[in-house]
Amino acid sequence: MIVNITGKDIDITPSISERINERFKKLDKWKAQLIHARVVMNKARNGFKVDVTIGVPHRSLFASAEDPDMYAAINEVFNKLERQLNKIQHKEESRRNIKNVKDIEYEGEGGKEEGEE
Repeated sequence: MIVNITGKDIDITPSISERINERFKKLDKWKAQLIHARVVMNKARNGFKVDVTIGVPHRSLFASAEDPDMYAAINEVFNKLERQLNKIQHKEESRRNIKNVKDIEYEGEGGKEEGEE
Protein backbone atom coordinates (compact mmCIF):
# COMPACT_ATOMS: atom_id res chain seq x y z
CA MET A 1 0.00 0.00 0.00
CA ILE A 2 1.26 3.43 -0.91
CA VAL A 3 0.98 6.08 1.80
CA ASN A 4 0.80 9.67 0.60
CA ILE A 5 1.90 12.07 3.36
CA THR A 6 1.31 15.78 2.79
CA GLY A 7 2.22 18.63 5.09
CA LYS A 8 0.61 22.06 4.95
CA ASP A 9 2.72 24.64 6.79
CA ILE A 10 4.77 21.71 8.12
CA ASP A 11 7.89 20.03 6.80
CA ILE A 12 7.52 16.24 6.87
CA THR A 13 10.65 14.93 8.55
CA PRO A 14 11.85 11.33 8.35
CA SER A 15 10.82 10.77 11.99
CA ILE A 16 7.24 11.91 11.24
CA SER A 17 6.94 9.66 8.19
CA GLU A 18 8.48 6.79 10.15
CA ARG A 19 5.90 7.22 12.94
CA ILE A 20 3.03 7.29 10.43
CA ASN A 21 4.29 4.19 8.59
CA GLU A 22 4.75 2.43 11.94
CA ARG A 23 1.14 3.16 12.85
CA PHE A 24 -0.06 1.87 9.47
CA LYS A 25 1.78 -1.41 10.15
CA LYS A 26 -0.24 -1.75 13.37
CA LEU A 27 -3.45 -1.53 11.31
CA ASP A 28 -2.44 -4.77 9.56
CA LYS A 29 -3.65 -6.76 12.58
CA TRP A 30 -7.24 -6.12 11.45
CA LYS A 31 -6.62 -8.15 8.27
CA ALA A 32 -8.41 -5.51 6.21
CA GLN A 33 -7.39 -4.89 2.63
CA LEU A 34 -6.10 -1.32 2.71
CA ILE A 35 -6.02 -0.02 -0.85
CA HIS A 36 -4.58 3.48 -0.53
CA ALA A 37 -3.90 5.97 2.23
CA ARG A 38 -3.59 9.73 2.38
CA VAL A 39 -2.33 11.67 5.39
CA VAL A 40 -2.62 15.47 5.54
CA MET A 41 -0.95 17.32 8.41
CA ASN A 42 -1.74 20.98 9.13
CA LYS A 43 -0.45 23.51 11.57
CA ALA A 44 -3.66 24.60 13.34
CA ARG A 45 -4.30 27.49 15.68
CA ASN A 46 -4.21 25.30 18.80
CA GLY A 47 -1.54 22.88 17.66
CA PHE A 48 -1.55 20.29 14.90
CA LYS A 49 -4.35 18.72 12.89
CA VAL A 50 -3.98 15.33 11.22
CA ASP A 51 -6.48 14.02 8.64
CA VAL A 52 -6.23 10.44 7.36
CA THR A 53 -8.26 8.87 4.56
CA ILE A 54 -7.96 5.14 3.87
CA GLY A 55 -9.56 3.31 0.99
CA VAL A 56 -10.89 -0.16 1.78
CA PRO A 57 -13.08 -2.32 -0.48
CA HIS A 58 -16.56 -0.80 -0.97
CA ARG A 59 -15.92 2.21 1.30
CA SER A 60 -13.54 4.88 2.48
CA LEU A 61 -12.54 5.54 6.09
CA PHE A 62 -11.78 9.03 7.38
CA ALA A 63 -10.49 10.23 10.73
CA SER A 64 -9.29 13.58 11.99
CA ALA A 65 -7.57 14.65 15.21
CA GLU A 66 -6.26 17.89 16.62
CA ASP A 67 -3.79 18.22 19.49
CA PRO A 68 -1.04 20.61 20.66
CA ASP A 69 1.44 17.72 20.37
CA MET A 70 1.90 16.45 16.81
CA TYR A 71 2.71 12.86 17.81
CA ALA A 72 -0.32 12.74 20.13
CA ALA A 73 -2.51 13.87 17.21
CA ILE A 74 -1.04 11.09 15.04
CA ASN A 75 -1.72 8.50 17.74
CA GLU A 76 -5.27 9.77 18.28
CA VAL A 77 -6.20 9.67 14.60
CA PHE A 78 -4.89 6.12 14.24
CA ASN A 79 -6.82 5.03 17.34
CA LYS A 80 -9.97 6.34 15.64
CA LEU A 81 -9.13 4.38 12.49
CA GLU A 82 -8.59 1.21 14.54
CA ARG A 83 -12.07 1.59 16.04
CA GLN A 84 -13.56 2.00 12.55
CA LEU A 85 -11.74 -1.09 11.23
CA ASN A 86 -12.86 -3.05 14.30
CA LYS A 87 -16.45 -2.05 13.63
CA ILE A 88 -16.22 -3.11 9.98
CA GLN A 89 -14.65 -6.46 10.81
CA HIS A 90 -17.10 -7.39 13.57
CA LYS A 91 -20.23 -6.05 11.92
CA GLU A 92 -21.23 -9.49 10.67
CA GLU A 93 -21.00 -10.89 14.19
CA SER A 94 -23.05 -8.13 15.77
CA ARG A 95 -26.41 -8.77 17.34
CA ARG A 96 -28.15 -6.56 14.81
CA ASN A 97 -27.12 -8.91 12.02
CA ILE A 98 -28.66 -12.04 13.58
CA LYS A 99 -32.00 -13.06 12.08
CA ASN A 100 -34.98 -11.73 13.94
CA VAL A 101 -37.12 -14.26 15.78
CA LYS A 102 -40.13 -13.16 13.71
CA ASP A 103 -38.31 -14.09 10.49
CA ILE A 104 -37.76 -17.72 11.50
CA GLU A 105 -40.50 -20.02 10.25
CA TYR A 106 -42.14 -21.96 13.01
CA GLU A 107 -44.13 -25.09 12.42
CA GLY A 108 -45.69 -25.88 15.76
CA GLU A 109 -49.04 -27.48 16.59
CA GLY A 110 -50.79 -26.17 13.48
CA GLY A 111 -47.98 -27.22 11.14
CA LYS A 112 -47.57 -30.45 9.24
CA GLU A 113 -45.89 -33.34 10.93
CA GLU A 114 -43.60 -35.80 9.26
CA GLY A 115 -45.42 -38.31 7.10
CA GLU A 116 -48.51 -36.09 6.67
CA GLU A 117 -49.29 -34.35 3.41
